[in-house]
Order: sequence, then C-alpha cells, then structure tokens
Amino acid sequence: MLHLRMITPPDRTEDVVRAVEETVGTAHLAVLTGAARIPRGDVVLCDVAREAGDELIGRLQALGIGEDGSIAVEQTDLTLSKRADRAEEEAPGEGADAVLWDQMTEATQEESTLSVTYVALLTIATMIAACGVVLDNAILIVGAMAVGPEFGPLAGFCTALVRRTPQLVLRSLIALIGGFAAAMAVTVVFSLFMNGVGLFTRAQLEGPRPNTSFVFAPDWFSFVVAVLAGAAGTLSLTSTKSGALIGVAISVTTVPAAANAAVALSYGDGGQTWGSASQLLLNMLGIVVAGTLTLLAQRYFWARRRTTPPVSRPGTG
Repeated sequence: MLHLRMITPPDRTEDVVRAVEETVGTAHLAVLTGAARIPRGDVVLCDVAREAGDELIGRLQALGIGEDGSIAVEQTDLTLSKRADRAEEEAPGEGADAVLWDQMTEATQEESTLSVTYVALLTIATMIAACGVVLDNAILIVGAMAVGPEFGPLAGFCTALVRRTPQLVLRSLIALIGGFAAAMAVTVVFSLFMNGVGLFTRAQLEGPRPNTSFVFAPDWFSFVVAVLAGAAGTLSLTSTKSGALIGVAISVTTVPAAANAAVALSYGDGGQTWGSASQLLLNMLGIVVAGTLTLLAQRYFWARRRTTPPVSRPGTG
C-alpha cells in the first residue's frame, strides 16, 4: 500500500476527496480541516494500492494540488486492515508490477545530476577498474562495476524519452558525458602515476589478458547483454524489486571499458583506446534502447489495465 498526505486549498478539498473515493484501490480516507499552516489549507490522508497509485496521483496533479499544495507519497510496509486487503484485490494488476511515473521521474532526475558525489564514485570505480584491467583481475572488475553509479543517468535518459521531458534528457546527457569525461581524465593521470612508480607497465596492458580482454573487444554478445541488463534494470527501478540493480551493475562493462580506454590512452595505444570506447558506447546504446522499450511496454500495459471510467464507490466511512 501507498500512504498519501496532501495539503489542499480549501476550495479544492472536496474535489480531492471525490478523486480519492472514485479511484479503485483506495482504502482509507481522513480529512483534517484547516490543519495545514504552510501552505494554509486542509490535510487529506489516504491509503491506496500501489497499482492504483499512479492514476490517483495523476488526478491530484490535474487538480493542481502539486502546484498550490503538496502531495507526499510513502511506501507502507505493513497495513493490517481488511479494507486495505479488499482495495488491493479490487485494483487492477499487481503492486510489484506497478509504475509510479512521477516517482520514477523524480528518482531518475536526482540520480542524473552531475554532482560531486556522482563524479567521485564514477572516478573511483574507473580507477579500480584500471587496476583490474592492468592486473587482469576479474574480481577488481566486478567490484568496479558494482561501485559505478552510471545506470542512474542512463535510466533518466530512458525516462525522459518516454515522458518527453527535454530538461531531463539534457541533465542525463550532461551527467553521462561529463561524468565519464572527468573519470577517464583522472584515470589517465592515475595510470601515468602508477606507471611512474612501477606498478603499471605497458607490457601488462598489451600482454595476454584472458580475464579482461573483453573490455576492448566489442561484439554482438556485448550488445545482447547490455539490452538484457537494461531491461532488468528498468524493471527493477519501476517496481519494488530494487535488489536486481546490483546484478545489473555487474553485468555491463561500461566502467571497465572506460578504464581500459583511459589506461590505453596514457600509453598511446590507439587500438585498445578505440576498442574500449566502442565497447562503452555499444553498452550504453543497448541499455538505452532496452530501457526505453521496457518503459513504453509498461506504459502500454498499464494503460490497458487501468479502469476507465473510474468506478464510483461509497465513502470510506
């Protein structure tokens, strides 16, 4: 269940109450007249099944509550109520499959910001991967993939394409391009330093590397894995199955490819630099294509499952 707390202008409280009562899947409703101070208005509380949440939030947004009041949404882990059980049965679909588009947009927008923390994590992940490719150590490669935060802006880009929000498209592109550019530049300097102290050598980079040579040899398998990971990651973000994101992070060689390109660039190895850059771009393309198609499929699915017109129900009292 989702718990919604709204601050509503007094002249729209009845419209909000009506929207709650008419949405299939709502369970509880409380109105606190005049309880809000900033901004001034009424407080409306309700519980709604997750699979009906996007419809209700959309109706509240259409009433201008997000602009003139506020809408706060919380995930409720435990609700002991027969009415809540009945609401979940009435709502179409399953809660784990439901997409809250406003929540998705908000989450990906935050993850797609070119912040100091984002750049720092991506840079650290790339330097760890640089050690992994030079030492041909698969464990370091996996660790670097898990640390990298690049799936956030990739998901933001997919969401922006589906929801047609140019501002989020630009924000995601800036985070991706700026983040990887900064991470690779620092890794080039890191590689030169490691070479200067004798920990990296050109022979290590150009010698046999059976465990990590895939990061600069793009092929169709790389694209297929990126597509599968992009679909899995998008499903994880839009549902309650967030644990799958770790698996997605260690499935696609974006960070290792960037690291190998940076190390190869520091040694002037054009072949590996180009191969790694191609691997990086191919993987990101696969994730974006799969993520966008997954979101479009989910939007189509929920549009068909949504009850129209909404079924009127008696008050919750």
